Amino acid sequence: MGPKSILMQGFKGACGPLQWQFDQALQRPDLAQNRVKMVILRRLAKTAYGASLGLGRSAPNLDQWQRVPLVTYGDLQPWIDRQRQAVHSAILTPDRILFWEPTSGSTGPRKWIPYTPPLITSFSLLFCLWAADILHHGPPLRSGKTYLCISPEIIPNPEEGSSPVPRSGTDDTDYIHPLLARLLDRFLVRVGQRFRTVEAFRWELALNLLRSPDLEVMSLWSPSFLTTQLAFMAQQGAALRSALGGEVAPDRLRLLEVDPVPWAEVWPDLRLISCWDRRGAADSAAAVRRLFPQVLVQGKGLLATEGPVTLPLLRLGGFLPLLSQVVLEFLDEQGQIWGLAALEQGRLYEVVLSQQGGLCRYRLGDRVQVSGWAGATPCLEFVGRGETVSDQVGEKLALAFVEGCLAAGEEVLGWPIVGFRCLAPVRSRSGLFYALVLDREPVDRSRLATVLEAQLRLGFHYDRARCFDQLGPLQVWVDPQVADRLWGHKRLGDCKYPLLLTEPIESIFQGKPSLPRNHDGY
Repeated sequence: MGPKSILMQGFKGACGPLQWQFDQALQRPDLAQNRVKMVILRRLAKTAYGASLGLGRSAPNLDQWQRVPLVTYGDLQPWIDRQRQAVHSAILTPDRILFWEPTSGSTGPRKWIPYTPPLITSFSLLFCLWAADILHHGPPLRSGKTYLCISPEIIPNPEEGSSPVPRSGTDDTDYIHPLLARLLDRFLVRVGQRFRTVEAFRWELALNLLRSPDLEVMSLWSPSFLTTQLAFMAQQGAALRSALGGEVAPDRLRLLEVDPVPWAEVWPDLRLISCWDRRGAADSAAAVRRLFPQVLVQGKGLLATEGPVTLPLLRLGGFLPLLSQVVLEFLDEQGQIWGLAALEQGRLYEVVLSQQGGLCRYRLGDRVQVSGWAGATPCLEFVGRGETVSDQVGEKLALAFVEGCLAAGEEVLGWPIVGFRCLAPVRSRSGLFYALVLDREPVDRSRLATVLEAQLRLGFHYDRARCFDQLGPLQVWVDPQVADRLWGHKRLGDCKYPLLLTEPIESIFQGKPSLPRNHDGY
């Protein structure tokens, strides 16, 4: 048994107590949740936000939980802005802020989420539970060689934009405890942290992946991130072969000359790919499965930028809530709030998250339903967003943000976009992109596309999806019969026409959209 195998076996054994504690919590979810509530209340009582709610005047108790209101990012933004200006003050959190993680806002370009040591601990526990489950119940691993990825930070001018607090993590190890990260370092395919261009990142990633013939695990988010990276590697095959001559076995390099490249042979030891595989990511995940038929493609749980919610466990056959680290509450269709143990199978609920990094009773907007049970705890299946959000590859375009982009675009253009307007994701042979579909010709179609694209790219996740070629550039389509194409021949008063579609449409000849009829919800 090699040193890495010994380390993996030691890690698996060390995680045994964590798994046992988690299993115990699954049997008593209310008890586990109350313990986390008390931890969060004690932390909240030390902050200016908690003081504004009347906390801290007496010893925290569970009755005080109801003093904390349900909030959105907009409700907390004044407190977050104050915390960003006074990073060492206990405004929203009493803990040291390690970095601020950006995510797309529903009404503005970005939201900023503080990451603190207690929140990192929560992510670390989730990782340990997931990794131990894979080692116990997943495909056998020998080398443990792993690529963990988030989209890198692209900084055209690195000397600009300095900040006393780092603005985001640079790979998945930034979201786990440093000791755990040090252990993992022996197993990781490493890529640089910051790049001037997307192409520079793709090139370095390609080199390091090809230098890893024993690669066994990939953990990423959107599966289209992988498919576009492989397309880049195929296009750069000759340059990669030249750069890696003498470093990589000639037989593996020759595989890059084949059309199409047999990627399963490039990494014959690959056993697991962890990525999104539901809803908008289902088609891309299916493409990954076709490229790597020998690999277990495991769907990710619900991990929001705001905090961890669920994790997939093979041994339990579902997505389990991280109930020993975060408090989860659920809003039903009538606006009534429920705890974990009170959920009913088949009903839809909106997730309300309380985590240990400063966000308490925070409405995520994500909707889940119960798919089964593990002990007395429900397994939670992600089914979409409560608000109107189009999220095909992680771009997270919210209706309110799109409305703002159109309004800002009209101001820049100096003329209105009149008539029917609908922004829709389009899946075509050339890839995925968004189209603004109009029923009449605008003043300047090309100018409109350029201006609206610039506004949409103010959205953090949309911009990243564009940078990494997961989305093509925005197009403007004009079709006088667009409403009929969308919903059939309905009278205008019988149909509510949406500004944003959340399911992809297909393109047909002459660039006109073939749009679905009887679209759900309209």
